Amino acid sequence: MAHLHETACPGCESPDLAFARHDHAHCASDALTRAEALAAARGVRLTPVRRRVLEILLEEHRALGAYDVLNRLAAEGFGNQPPVAYRALDFLEEQGFAHRVRRLNAFAACMHPGEAHSPAFLICRACDKLSEAPAAPIRAALEAAGAEIGFTVEGSSVEALGLCPDCRGAGK
Repeated sequence: MAHLHETACPGCESPDLAFARHDHAHCASDALTRAEALAAARGVRLTPVRRRVLEILLEEHRALGAYDVLNRLAAEGFGNQPPVAYRALDFLEEQGFAHRVRRLNAFAACMHPGEAHSPAFLICRACDKLSEAPAAPIRAALEAAGAEIGFTVEGSSVEALGLCPDCRGAGK
């Protein structure tokens, strides 16, 4: 598995290279620990369902649709009604623990909960692996372009489609 960090993850070999090899269990555990601490500090509850949804999103560096998450929850006894998944995903997105990836109509765990960042998503068109890449320069350019016409950018979503190193090497 692979992903990109804006800041170093102690278990990763290379903090700033997209799709870098790393200790995925460590980075997922680190993101979950940070999300739990943030939830406690904010006075919001990371209920068992919300926590499990975050764990599911952290299991792979892929975006998952709400029904993929719901199927996993149902198989584990958390319920099989769509609101169960949607409410948990909405909470995680509102708290900055997950991102919505519009191109895939799916959600991905935020690898930097609690950090101010403007991610861009690098999506492999062959295997659907997802990398959260820093996009501060892109955000700054959008804000500058908006400011020129009196527009204030309040949010942005950058998604790039291409091939990860593994798929590119396999000639996909």
